[in-house]
Amino acid sequence: MAVRVERIKLGSQGLEVSTQGLGCMGMSAFYGPPKPEQDMIALIPHAVDSGVTFLDTSDSYGPFTNEILLGKALKGGVRVRVELATKFGISFANVE
Repeated sequence: MAVRVERIKLGSQGLEVSTQGLGCMGMSAFYGPPKPEQDMIALIPHAVDSGVTFLDTSDSYGPFTNEILLGKALKGGVRVRVELATKFGISFANVE
């Protein structure tokens, strides 16, 4: 049985996304060791096929490895079916 993911307006410009998003940080950084790349590449289109259209990434999740992972997963027509959220300018420094 397929699950229907609800959609919602985001902002005031007519953008519509799924109410359930997919946070991608744990796919390549944090939350323990990186997950197997091929598993994560397969997971993203599966989520999109399930109705998830809002993906969150950042250049600081790696650095850049998360965005590269998404690029691989969104090939073949998947990219046009999603909206991407990102953050930038985050830098980690050794602070004592």
